[in-house]
Amino acid sequence: MSLSSRKRRRMWMLLLGGLGIGSATALAMTAFQDNLVFFLAPSEIAARHPGPERAFRLGGLVEAGSVQKSVSPEGRPEARFVVTDGPAQVPVVYVGVLPDLFREGQGVVTMGKLGADGTFRASEVLARHDETYMPPEVADALKRTGHWEPEKGAPPPAASWNTLNPKAETTGG
Repeated sequence: MSLSSRKRRRMWMLLLGGLGIGSATALAMTAFQDNLVFFLAPSEIAARHPGPERAFRLGGLVEAGSVQKSVSPEGRPEARFVVTDGPAQVPVVYVGVLPDLFREGQGVVTMGKLGADGTFRASEVLARHDETYMPPEVADALKRTGHWEPEKGAPPPAASWNTLNPKAETTGG
């Protein structure tokens, strides 16, 4: 066996090993990206327009007067409501039983996909569990939109957030 054939065999083995490791890494990254779920507030959805194939969490407040309950064509309970963070609103459709603590004017986090018509089709709805709890994602979104400054105290009543003017709040009038 000559020296050049050993080198050639070693080179092919390294090339095949590198190709195998690269393929495995690419498959793992693709699977990880498909399972990664982002959190978006309604104003971020208005700015980013996520694609209909992308699953994400939508969080905000259930707008007062927006909840409509009915029965789906399959005979399951269906709820339609609007999630808002103040500056923007997203209509939501959820087929299933809503959590007991689901209320208008309260914080909610939903998981699902945005339809082509702009309606969020929720596969899961999570409601806050007591008077003082707010999901961290919702609190962060409200801080970013200027509707709540924790150093100035508790957030204003949830039912009023879709009518607040954040600039007037921060300037004192």
